Amino acid sequence: MYYNVFGEKVSKARFKEMCEAAKNRRELIAAGLTSRRDLFKMGLLTAGGMLVAKSGLSARAQTTVQTNQPASNGQNTSPGTNQNCVPGNQTASPPTRAFITPLPIIPLARTVSALSPTPTENPNTAAGEVRAAAFQAPQIDATRFPVVPGTLYKINQRQFTTQQFSPDLPPQTVWGFDDNSGRGPMSPGPTYQAFYGRPQLTRNINSLPNINQVNNTGFGMPSVSTHLHNAHNPSESDGNPCDFYPAGHFCDQYYPNVLAGFNSDHAPNGDINESLSTLWYHDHRVDFTSQNTYKGLFGFYCLFNQFDTGNDSTGFRLPSFPNHDIPLAFADKVFDPITGQLVFDLFNLDGILGDKFLVNGVIQPFLNVEPRRYRFRMLDTGPSRFYEFFLTGNVGGVGSATTNPFYLIGTDGNLIPNPVQVQSVRIGPAERVDVIIDFRKFAGKTLYLENRLNQINGQGPAAVDSQLAPQNSSSTECSAVLNDATQGAIKPAGAGDLILKFNVSGTAVNDHSVDPATNPTFYQLPSTSAPVRVVRTFKFDRLNGQWSINGQFMDCGYGNGGTGGESTETFRFTVQQNSVEHWLLTNLTGDWTHPVHIHLEEHQIMNRNRSAPTVPADLGRKDVTQLHPNERVELFFRFRDWLGKYPIHCHNVVHEDHAMMAIWHVQPQGDNILVP
Repeated sequence: MYYNVFGEKVSKARFKEMCEAAKNRRELIAAGLTSRRDLFKMGLLTAGGMLVAKSGLSARAQTTVQTNQPASNGQNTSPGTNQNCVPGNQTASPPTRAFITPLPIIPLARTVSALSPTPTENPNTAAGEVRAAAFQAPQIDATRFPVVPGTLYKINQRQFTTQQFSPDLPPQTVWGFDDNSGRGPMSPGPTYQAFYGRPQLTRNINSLPNINQVNNTGFGMPSVSTHLHNAHNPSESDGNPCDFYPAGHFCDQYYPNVLAGFNSDHAPNGDINESLSTLWYHDHRVDFTSQNTYKGLFGFYCLFNQFDTGNDSTGFRLPSFPNHDIPLAFADKVFDPITGQLVFDLFNLDGILGDKFLVNGVIQPFLNVEPRRYRFRMLDTGPSRFYEFFLTGNVGGVGSATTNPFYLIGTDGNLIPNPVQVQSVRIGPAERVDVIIDFRKFAGKTLYLENRLNQINGQGPAAVDSQLAPQNSSSTECSAVLNDATQGAIKPAGAGDLILKFNVSGTAVNDHSVDPATNPTFYQLPSTSAPVRVVRTFKFDRLNGQWSINGQFMDCGYGNGGTGGESTETFRFTVQQNSVEHWLLTNLTGDWTHPVHIHLEEHQIMNRNRSAPTVPADLGRKDVTQLHPNERVELFFRFRDWLGKYPIHCHNVVHEDHAMMAIWHVQPQGDNILVP
């Protein structure tokens, strides 16, 4: 039997054709022929900037081989695929067994006692540091934020060849983070356990091999910029996409771990209601974020305070970290059907979807749990897939599979005011949700975390109807072709992707954590009634085969030559420090969903299409908002405390890498550009 990436049967001849197309694309990559200029010269790009539908090259090419089943439109194409938008002609990964590997519990990052050379307030360029500017925090309060804080980390990004995604696949060459504790590099990287009121400094050292793409397993760029998503951090430590640096250089990144408003409207300690909890870090190198994170450069950063303590006997009494408070990083990947090696299709500009589902770096693991409450910090690492997670029971048993409720307690690292009982949660790339699952009534049973959301391409999960495409949309590649009523549909219980298996022990245990059914109160939502200084509009669209914001593409200028320091990118607009702004996000791509991320500050959703939000995940503070087809979303922002440059971008990182990003900055005086 032969299958494509969606598990659909194809003929042997068709499978061979698909393998040949993938091989030819990899040879182009190996030859370094991946720039748009190279591909245009070779006649391999359309006028719209898409890879030509050429048999033996493009996943969009109409097959010359008859398939066993005609599509509903009568054409000889794999059912459920769209030749213009869908990687449906991509081969399936090799078969792997599910639920034979335990879930890896990501180790905690270990500190070092000192760094050499000693960190300096200004960038130590003589020693190879590439930081763009001086540390801001010590300039505000050197006593509270010493240049060399008490918590130090030394982290090297390294390549390693021993990553085991599954016992049924060969060891993989990937990139990861090494905290110099003797454990070696790992992916996901070690989890930071951080605390408000304890500033820390992380020295990120690029120790990746300075290699070309021929021996780079086909993708990834070994120059980096590590972003802590979405801490309230000064710009020089934010991990700006344009501040990347090559092997042999380092960047000292100062994380004050301070509440927003500490130096403005809630001095001196900040607003407790803006406490963050579940953050993550990842490479953010411009044009290569998708490839570098897919290759392993990401990890968790968990932030605690006097209420969210990590101890189920104090504060909010949430399940204790890390034994019963467990970060879960979800990813979907594709593997070569012949070699079993990880692959990334550089020619797919729509969004990468994989047919293998990983949690914490392992394909479909299991977790043995006690019959008590657990907190799970769920992260979608992308690059392009959305998930709708259900807690499913009685899979394969007598009768139908069951759907079991659980509690949502946080969105994008922000605890919501009160727990909300839900049947499912939907997350997109870079989004996080914190949930509590109470396993007490499931003692001795088996449950599954199941993704029931149907998504067949990088467009996202929203149902597509070509009649809904706006007249001025330039997204014509897909809207005229795909009208699939199943896109975005929720599958029945047990019919989706079973991603994580819970084996619940039958032995009762003590549980001191709070019962979310008692409706405990966490933080209150900050007021959004403050006067607004300016309202800006951001139009997300497709233009000439790439992705744009307000008709413009991302451009760093590359003034740093790729060796760090302040680049010469153009700032699209200027935000006034300590001011309030409303941002209107509009989606002109009538058949795509964009998870939009804005750095520096959390936001609150004021309305969707002028109606107040009703979905539980929209009611809390956010740093990523799903912008659905033909939608207008209004966001509330306060830009406080720090100065400098930050981006706004789509976090479908394939879209981000193909120019759907803009750089803006915060200064004492702002502008009034309404459509930057």
